[in-house]
Amino acid sequence: MTEAVFRENKLHDIAHMGIRAAIGVIFILHGTGKFNPGFVGFLTGPLGLPAEMQIPIALAETIPGILLIIGILSRISSSLLSIIMLGAIFYVKGAASITGDGGIEFELILLASNLVIIVTGPGRISAAHAIKKLPRFLH
Repeated sequence: MTEAVFRENKLHDIAHMGIRAAIGVIFILHGTGKFNPGFVGFLTGPLGLPAEMQIPIALAETIPGILLIIGILSRISSSLLSIIMLGAIFYVKGAASITGDGGIEFELILLASNLVIIVTGPGRISAAHAIKKLPRFLH
């Protein structure tokens, strides 16, 4: 029986860091944009959520994005961001179509990328790897 083994070389480490950085930057930008007072109108209007949800939603995207870039709590951060993407796909966009108006292709890519981080972890170019005494479940 064959066995799948991830190769441990520099290109894989750079790829891990690159995907974490890209996803982190996207969520930081999206999260900080939700601190804008205009976002409350979107929450209370089409979504029907209370205005008090603005800050928790913005923080739920911004803080995990920062943690992904640093490389600490990567799996937990990606899990939270995956839940947010599922909410965006099914609640906000209604999962109507993959492409076109209201398409979910961007959200699907972000969800898939977060799932990859959950499975593979942060990689060797991360603060979690540099801190040797950090428990594995916090990587």
